[in-house]
Amino acid sequence: MKMPKIIFFGNGPLADTTLKVLEQSTELLFHARTKEDLETVKSLKREHPDALGILASFGVLIKEDVLSLFEPEGILNLHPSLLPKYRGASPIESAILAGDSDFSVSIMKLVKKMDAGPIYHQETCESLPLDKSAIYEALATAGASWLVKNLPTFESFHTSPDQNLFPEYREQVDDAATFTQKLDKSMSFLSPETDSAEKTLRKIVAFQGFPKPKYNFFAQDVIILSAHIENSCPDAKKSLFIKCADNNFVVIDKLQPLSRKPMDARSFLNGLKG
Repeated sequence: MKMPKIIFFGNGPLADTTLKVLEQSTELLFHARTKEDLETVKSLKREHPDALGILASFGVLIKEDVLSLFEPEGILNLHPSLLPKYRGASPIESAILAGDSDFSVSIMKLVKKMDAGPIYHQETCESLPLDKSAIYEALATAGASWLVKNLPTFESFHTSPDQNLFPEYREQVDDAATFTQKLDKSMSFLSPETDSAEKTLRKIVAFQGFPKPKYNFFAQDVIILSAHIENSCPDAKKSLFIKCADNNFVVIDKLQPLSRKPMDARSFLNGLKG
């Protein structure tokens, strides 16, 4: 059975999982990772006009000279939010910080205006665990699975360009759009003196990987890798914890002192005693 040809654009965990699913049912012509790769994309698309473009977390501006090659359906952008909500660079992290428990993915046409293209598909994954890696994987898998099922429809339009065969889509309502900000290192250090335990924990989850959630324990800056909330004060001799503004406690399960290997909180405390 002939598989759809794709040119893939993407970097990072969302892209990795998306491509893992796509590779099972498509013929990957090229994986673009950098701005320089776009020249190869242009050459390959001209050589294979039926190739479909798929993007997930590319992080590079794609200009009109590339976008126009993939008309009319465009480059299919897997964006992890319920657009037009959470447009921009950090949709999953912003949803975590906002207190969301349901997370969504949209398949849209990439256009010059950021995350503003028409939408081919949306779905929501409900009650996901508060785990950034798990959320990334669930949304990438859901979006990529829809693409695998529907790429033949996009491909058939190239073979018989009848407008009646063009996949259904709907335009976004720009007035309903919300926007996310790019994460940076200035956000790393936690602020439990003004944040609740829930907000502090969500920062710990959202900032995994980058910008890395940090706190100072016993005059040592550490990266917090995992934690949980307790309502009563833990035993200070056995637990490493942060008291928050709402008088609840974020208890550290795993951490990484700067320039050292990850360890559990008990090992960190035992090292202080030694």
